[in-house]
Amino acid sequence: MLSSTLKTSVASEYPENAWAPLQRNPYLADLQCLHCGVHSPLALVHSGCAQCARIGVHASLRASYRKQPGTYRYLPYAGGICLGEGNTLLRASQELAQTAGLAHLHIKDESQNPTGSHKDRMSAIGITQALDFAAHTVVLASSGNAAVSAARYAQAAGLACEVATYDGMPQAYAQQLKKYGAKRLTFSDNAGRWGFVAQRAQQPGYFALTNYHLPALGSAPLAIEGYKAIAYECHASGCAPQHIMVPTARGDLAWGIYAGFVDLLEAHQINVLPKIWVVEPFARLSLVLGGHNLHNSYVGSTAQFSTAGTTATYLQWQAATASGGGAVVVPDAAARQARQLLTQQGYSAELCAAAGLAAAQQLRQKQTIAANDSVLLILTANASNDPSWPDPV
Repeated sequence: MLSSTLKTSVASEYPENAWAPLQRNPYLADLQCLHCGVHSPLALVHSGCAQCARIGVHASLRASYRKQPGTYRYLPYAGGICLGEGNTLLRASQELAQTAGLAHLHIKDESQNPTGSHKDRMSAIGITQALDFAAHTVVLASSGNAAVSAARYAQAAGLACEVATYDGMPQAYAQQLKKYGAKRLTFSDNAGRWGFVAQRAQQPGYFALTNYHLPALGSAPLAIEGYKAIAYECHASGCAPQHIMVPTARGDLAWGIYAGFVDLLEAHQINVLPKIWVVEPFARLSLVLGGHNLHNSYVGSTAQFSTAGTTATYLQWQAATASGGGAVVVPDAAARQARQLLTQQGYSAELCAAAGLAAAQQLRQKQTIAANDSVLLILTANASNDPSWPDPV
């Protein structure tokens, strides 16, 4: 737990900070495999389900809670580090709805989070977990939004932060890592980045926030619980989408939103799960749903920087299939056209976020989405740090 001296310094350097004494949710029991359901103790190191790995299924773990009647909001911590993340603006857009041939379209603007992306929701809980388990250093592999977010939250908590990035990390992100005091280590490929994080994760006092396994598992299980709050906030605002478009690399965000709506369903707050549509720049999960191996590497080229990975995960597969949704491939050209429409309506969107609108248009044209259905777009981040911005004229 933070010392009183550190709390004071955090509050002065980060005036928006709303630190509350670290308190683990008393109903948080352990971790549970997404595939086989076996339970494991809470731990700082995340290696997925060993039992499933032995049969060739690489499945992540999730937080398991002792559920209470009438309760739906389950997050790992009741207090911890907070820089004002969450409760982002949810707006209806009649103009974009008409463009897509829909009656109802809402946008959840995650660029309003402190560092400008949805990653702050994961960082807040991840850094709190690091404090809870007495870690001294947060380590992750990222060359974009997750890197900046983790660096800022780690600095606010008085923790060291090591970020394994690509050699060609965009300058806008590199400058922010320097600003927040993170140590940057560069590698030429995923194998190098993930290998470094994997090595660190085995050392005492280091907490790996993001994925470091191949086949990929996803980020730290307790940390991605932070994304469930998006579902809770939608429900509290009276937004009941039937379809949700989620830009996706490895599925942390898609699964978190799905899990939040599962909590609402189990608490009888909603009657049916919204369909989660994984939006990808080239076929990964789309191929898996067509019969390819979930754990293969799927190489593609894209300007959608934040979702450009080559792996699929059990997390995204479960979110899509269990909700009755699926995967939608949106090439860069279609994403740019969608971004022009968003820009005309006053929205700034990173290219992969704009792809969500193109995905909704695509599904509507195929009549997978009905004209009177309600659709939610997750605007993961704005265009300010996007290396693909501005779009070619």
